[in-house]
Order: sequence, then C-alpha cells, then structure tokens
Amino acid sequence: MIKEDFVVSGDGHLLEPTDLFRTRLPKHLRDRAVWEEDFEIEPFVEGGARVFRRLHTPGFEGWTISRYRQTGGRMPEGDPEMILEDMDLDGVDAQVLHPNLSLFGLYSDDHELSMAHARVYTDYVSERFTPFFSRLAPTAPVPVTDIEEAVAEIERVAAAGFRAVLLPATPPKPYYSRDFDAVWAALQANGVQAFFHTQTGGVKVNDPASSTLKVVMESAAQVNQPMTERSASKRMVTQAVYAGLVPGKLICELIGGGVAERYPDLHFSLIEFNAHWLASLVGGMDKCWVTGIGQDPDWWLGCWDDARPADDQPGMAQLFRLNEKWPYPLMPSEYVKRQFHVQFQDDPVALACRHITGLSTIVWGNDYPHAEGTFRGSRELIATQFAGVPAEERAAILGGTLGGLLGFEAPVAA
Repeated sequence: MIKEDFVVSGDGHLLEPTDLFRTRLPKHLRDRAVWEEDFEIEPFVEGGARVFRRLHTPGFEGWTISRYRQTGGRMPEGDPEMILEDMDLDGVDAQVLHPNLSLFGLYSDDHELSMAHARVYTDYVSERFTPFFSRLAPTAPVPVTDIEEAVAEIERVAAAGFRAVLLPATPPKPYYSRDFDAVWAALQANGVQAFFHTQTGGVKVNDPASSTLKVVMESAAQVNQPMTERSASKRMVTQAVYAGLVPGKLICELIGGGVAERYPDLHFSLIEFNAHWLASLVGGMDKCWVTGIGQDPDWWLGCWDDARPADDQPGMAQLFRLNEKWPYPLMPSEYVKRQFHVQFQDDPVALACRHITGLSTIVWGNDYPHAEGTFRGSRELIATQFAGVPAEERAAILGGTLGGLLGFEAPVAA
C-alpha cells in the first residue's frame, strides 16, 4: 500500500534511561533525582499486565504504571533506532519527542533541582539523538523559575541544534507577566519554538499530593468504585469541562498579555490537550470585545451611592464600553490562527471545527508510546477520522503545519 500522507506527530515521548538522573545529576542532588524501577506481580486479571514501573520523584512518590503492552512489552529507552522502527510501523514520518516521566521533576518550586534535571536530560539527548534530528525533534525542557538562567539555557540548547523548547503549562507566575519577555525574546531571536505539554508545572517538592498526582489518584478511585449518578456526572465535568481550563488559560494569558503581538515570529504549541474545546474558546475570546447587534452601548450597571452627587458615581459604568477596550490590532482568534497550534489525537470534534479554529491551529500526534495514545492504531485512526477531509486540509493538519514550523521536509517520491 502506498503511503500518501506526510505525517508529523506532535506528541511523542522519549523514554529516559531509568537511572539517567541518579548517575548524572550533581552529586549533592542525586538523592532527590527522578528515577524508575520495575517490579513484577501476579496479574490482577487473567492475561493481564505482569511488569509494573514505579516512579520516584519529589512530589510524586508512588506513581506506578504497567508497561506499554502495545509495544510488545519492550521499552525503547534511549534507543532512537527502535523509535524510528516504531514510527515506520505506525506511518509517522517525523516526530516531536517530549520528556517522559522526568516531566514531573523538571518544573518544580526548587529551581536548582529542576534546572539540573533539565540540563542532564538535554545533554543526554544531544549525545544520543543528534544524528537522528532529520526525523526527530526532541524538545529541550526549560524551567522558568529563574528567568536569567532560562534565557541562558534557551541559548545553549539552540546552539546544540534543538528546534523547540518545552515550557511548563502551569508556570510559576502567569504568562502575561512582563517578567517572561526575556524568555520570549530569546526564543524568537534563536529561532526556537515554544511547546507546552499537559500536566507540567506546579510541582511542590515537599507536597506529596501535588496537583498531577491528585489527578491520577482521583482517576484510580473513580475506576475502582461503583458507577453512580455522582461519579458519572463528575467524570464528564472532569473530562469535558476542566480539560480545557489549563490550555484555555494559557492561550488567554499569552494573547491578553500581548506576547503574541510583541513576538509575531514565535509560535506556541499545546500538546496532549485534545482540541474539542478550542472552538468554544476562540468564540468566547472574541465575544469579549464585541458589542452585539441590538445591545445598548449606553446600558449602565453598578451600585448607586446616594451619598455622592449624581455626576460622581464611580460604582456605575457603561457595561459594554469594556468591549471597546481591546488593546491589540488583531482579534484574539486571529492571533490563535496565526501563532498557536493545539495537538489532538482522537478528536473528531476538533476536525469538524477546523474552519472555526483555523487549519494551522490544529495538529495531530499519536502520544507514542503511551498506552492512552494511538500507537499501532494510527494508520487506522487517520483513515477513519480524516475520511472526507479535503487533501490540502488533511496534509496541513497531519504534517504540513508542524513540518514547516520545525523544518521537516516530506520525502520526495521516487
């Protein structure tokens, strides 16, 4: 069968060697390193998983997963050749690779510890993966708890050939803060693009129940309890309402803070959030700044103070005047279409809304090699989900947009 699509996955993961940080971190930090260990059990269910992996890291002690059985049980730690074999199997031409479980040690409230993990990871990737950069684009993690060091790290990884950095989706302060301008300027000046992966940031090293672990524990509790009216409702609220909060807030801060306006050559890619929420977000963002047909621009609302004269009522305001205060030349949705890329994997609603959100705004990824991804099923998924999508649009979403952003070129037909 001839492969017609040039496919660039925006969401792959580079599985680090389990002892990478315990052997490479500065010696005074090694007792707080991220590390993993395997253990074997009798299966919970007949024919079920036997080999499990436990993660040790400040703030996330106890995270445990079964091996990715769709990979045949093998774990491609530090093996780019194996990753390329798997990509060929899944019909992926090029792939963006993000850190794996080290994500939980890279963006904590301990800057020294986070930056040490980031540098060890990036140095390891440079050593092992540079010869494969024609098909692989690993992101370099950059903690932003110290702006000066973040800028220096951006310059260092750019010089090493990295095309993208990974910033925390939950930053230590809002991304509209001007304190981050040096980070955006360094990225744009060095031609390096910004990526944000779900469940990154907000880790407190002395809090064993920090936010990401709470999400996992809550999910486990829901699975292991009887389904009730409450739990059915709660799951949908979590998956359908809360799922868009972090990426929506991130986009609003970058646009509302003027970052997209001040740095027009910088692109922002949001990874593993799916994109069904995006059409609602851009519609709501634009609506903030428009007075609709028939709405009274002279409508006053507030609290009247009888102790003040009628011409001095600071508690009263013409409500719709706020709609006229948008400070930038483009509407929010126009910045989204120009500079933002939201990755999805199995999301027919995102595809159906592509002409609202913008074709270049949604990009595809298979979340390799995670069990919740589409690895080994990506060819089937693409064939099914992209049925009826015009060839030009399909090409942009599957590979053209990310390929152009990161410098990947489609193979020339023989």
